Amino acid sequence: MTAVDPNRTAQPQQRSVDEREARQVAEQARETRWDKPSFSKEIFLGRFRLDLIHPYPEGDQQHRERDEEFLARLRQFCEEKVDGTDIERNGVIPDEVLAGLKELGALGMKIGTDHGGLGLSQVYYNRALAIAGSAHPSLGALLSAHQSIGVPQPVKLFGTAQQREEFLPRCARTDISAFLLTEPDVGSDPARLAATATPTEDGDYLLDGVKLWTTNGVIADLMVVMARVPSAEGRRGGVTAFVVEADSPGITVENRNAFMGLRGIENGVTRFHRVRVPAKNRIGAEGAGLKIALTTLNTGRLSLPAMCAGTAKWCAKIAREWSAARVQWGRPIGEHETVSGKIAFMTATAFALESVSELSSEMADEQRHDIRIEAALAKLYGSEMGWSIADELVQIRGGRGFESAESLAARGERGVPAEQVLRDMRINRIFEGSTEIMHLLIAREAVDAHLSVAGDIIDPDAGLGRKAKAAARAAKFYAGWLPTLATGKGQLPNSYAEFGPLAGHLRYVERASRRLARQTFYAMSRWQGKMELKQRFLARIVDIGAELFAMSASCVRAEMLRKQDPEQGRSAYELAGTFCAQSRLRTEELFRRLWTNTDTVDRSLARTALEGRHTWLEEGVLDPSIEGPWIADTPPGPSAKEDVHRRAG
Repeated sequence: MTAVDPNRTAQPQQRSVDEREARQVAEQARETRWDKPSFSKEIFLGRFRLDLIHPYPEGDQQHRERDEEFLARLRQFCEEKVDGTDIERNGVIPDEVLAGLKELGALGMKIGTDHGGLGLSQVYYNRALAIAGSAHPSLGALLSAHQSIGVPQPVKLFGTAQQREEFLPRCARTDISAFLLTEPDVGSDPARLAATATPTEDGDYLLDGVKLWTTNGVIADLMVVMARVPSAEGRRGGVTAFVVEADSPGITVENRNAFMGLRGIENGVTRFHRVRVPAKNRIGAEGAGLKIALTTLNTGRLSLPAMCAGTAKWCAKIAREWSAARVQWGRPIGEHETVSGKIAFMTATAFALESVSELSSEMADEQRHDIRIEAALAKLYGSEMGWSIADELVQIRGGRGFESAESLAARGERGVPAEQVLRDMRINRIFEGSTEIMHLLIAREAVDAHLSVAGDIIDPDAGLGRKAKAAARAAKFYAGWLPTLATGKGQLPNSYAEFGPLAGHLRYVERASRRLARQTFYAMSRWQGKMELKQRFLARIVDIGAELFAMSASCVRAEMLRKQDPEQGRSAYELAGTFCAQSRLRTEELFRRLWTNTDTVDRSLARTALEGRHTWLEEGVLDPSIEGPWIADTPPGPSAKEDVHRRAG
């Protein structure tokens, strides 16, 4: 990578697209086939298919001893060699830690043994990330970005045999990789992607553009870069994925970004100026880049909820220890009802988050299910509930929760980094798909069955012939489907009896799934083509589905644990039962708010606010912002050249 060029070329001009084109691009990138069953898809259709997750999938036990041995070595390394306080203070992961991770083989956890990796299952990979992330979240982010979405995963799924032989061994042991999609003016709207890969006469490509928030990009040796190949006669073009060598001429790291949390991540701004990329480094066909990115994220997203679950468990541990030790008004604060309620929420929800993560990962390992919705729900639920748990820990710790760990230790108390955890957890609701985008993504999959049979009815571009055929398909589908929503096992008092005291919660999930499907159908009938504009309604639909999935995962995992160890099983049953009781209250509130809400008046107020009608309200305060445009070509800043070469060399 080269230093900043003061005469750098401008970023390729941002593409101007309308909303319709943007939606078409996103729709074309979706995986439209459902070749395998999906537990959560069935939930949204009102069919509680407990048989898809019970008996609990436990995956291949062949390599359990090997994988456990690696976790033990990783834990020992993190305990002895990783100083989280040092990373937090200096904002960088030390060279010796990076070298140690490489020596352990941690870069190759998800790469098969045939290419020099460890070949861990998804379950053990996630457990390893939870360990690394608990030492410092930047470690988990580095390892996850490298192999969940970086070069190894798309090459493994879509690369040629030659690409797998060339890149996977490097990524398994020595080379750090990054994933570059986001641009300064392009986040979740890939239709406006501006980076270009222009074909050359000899068949290669010239890459130009700017990428933002490139996790691992500052120290990467290899990068997956998404760029648009211009369409031409005989060439489809479109967004395409490339493996790019980070030391190629024309690549400039222009800024190492700093954030409120994850202070050790190597995240920056990277510019490409006529970077030659060999044709053999293209992953998949031209125009397949977005589908490759989305498919990669289907499983790649599972790493984030795993780390959220690990943090939630740590928060519950600290809350328990502190609430037993801290005495106020003559007794430990944990015995006061306001605090005990928080402890119950944190402990039960930590169990649920781990259950969602573990179940989704077991399903990924089995490869019998389509887990695109489960992975998205796990990411959504883990990030939202994990944030709530971290916030409650700060509240329980009071002033000590707001005080930094270094400050606590300096005055002789245990240095608990509660405020750091809160800062670190906040990004999980944003990256790898923000909560708002995850709601829309999951909602689109949840109504896929309806759109498949009736979509042409509400499509303004569909002719009368297509609409007539869609009407016939819809009539046939709904004639068979709607009657199934009237009754089910959830109304039978003895159903799911093998789950003992948890049976009632599973009966509730079955009833609620049918109720959810009825509400979705009613909304589609009412709003038809305008349904996509009802984003807050759709978000509540998705949140109900997330609660139902979490309850299901908690119950089946508790039963699995009971069979393995009756004593631990009794504890798991109590945790699952308490979580389900709490979750049912949240679910009922979400159902109520489907139709009783302030969505209409909120939209009205937002519109007048954007028009500037209420600017008088903003008077009387100062604006501490540093002057500059809202969105820059790239921010000016020092080159990261020396640091990059020192750390990656």
